[in-house]
Amino acid sequence: MGLNRTREHPWLDRYAIFVALCTFLLVIAGALVTSNDAGLSVPSWPTFFGSFHLPPMVGGIRYEAGHRIVAGFDGLLTVILALWIWAREPRPWLRWLGGAAVLLVLAQAVLGGITVLSDLPVLISVAHACLGQVFFCVTVSLAIMVRPGWKWDEPRLEDASKPSARQLAVWTAGAIFLQVLLGAAFRHGGMTIGPHLAGAVVVTVLAAWLVKRILTDYAHQARLVRSALWLGGLVALQVVLGVGSYMEMLKFAGYPQPEPPVVTATTIHAVAGALVLAAAVVMALQTYRGLSGSPAASKVELRVTT
Repeated sequence: MGLNRTREHPWLDRYAIFVALCTFLLVIAGALVTSNDAGLSVPSWPTFFGSFHLPPMVGGIRYEAGHRIVAGFDGLLTVILALWIWAREPRPWLRWLGGAAVLLVLAQAVLGGITVLSDLPVLISVAHACLGQVFFCVTVSLAIMVRPGWKWDEPRLEDASKPSARQLAVWTAGAIFLQVLLGAAFRHGGMTIGPHLAGAVVVTVLAAWLVKRILTDYAHQARLVRSALWLGGLVALQVVLGVGSYMEMLKFAGYPQPEPPVVTATTIHAVAGALVLAAAVVMALQTYRGLSGSPAASKVELRVTT
């Protein structure tokens, strides 16, 4: 029954993807604020210089004000998505995930306001950045799980290796989130780059281990392989971008620029980090969907999906 009801509303699937894409644009907007030192360009919140009229979009104001506009629009889209899911979706866990997305976007707005009104404290700024990444991952999860084909009760392959692919996927996603946190702390001046560089090594090793496990043990499971290839490709790209960001930092060290470039290698690196984290979350979801963590589970061939 639930499957048929969802299929009667294909626009819900498409709208969920649209919300995830808009949330990614919000991540980009936030990265531009930090990269262009525009966090206090509009020192009041929720107003713009004491008014709800849009200010002149010049200098750093265009980044900070633009970020708020995108955030407000994305928040409205998220509320609509949650209401749509509650109205049309019979799967309770999906309804609650939609509600969680609304709570996250509200918490993100409050943290953003505190960040501005408190003169950009490092701890709040880092929390704001990391919560934004969590919110993006939730919208991506909704976009893939709202589809009628997503079920948790499908036959699963036994995942009896030590550590299991499911464990590796969780470890990898956790390490990537920690790496995002370390990157945010560095970008907001809360720590040196050393821990972030060390974290990059850990993430790369874990991601490579997980991708190798999937491609070796589950080469005929299209969903797992597809997710693993996305994760591996994005991690490889992120390593290249990280090297570029580090070289850029060394190049301009000690030479402050009066007008920061609109988009820097560091900006692209930060934005790509959101994609890496989302890919890791999707990979973890796919392993829990398709693999069994119990050695006693029956060995059943999953149908190959395309």
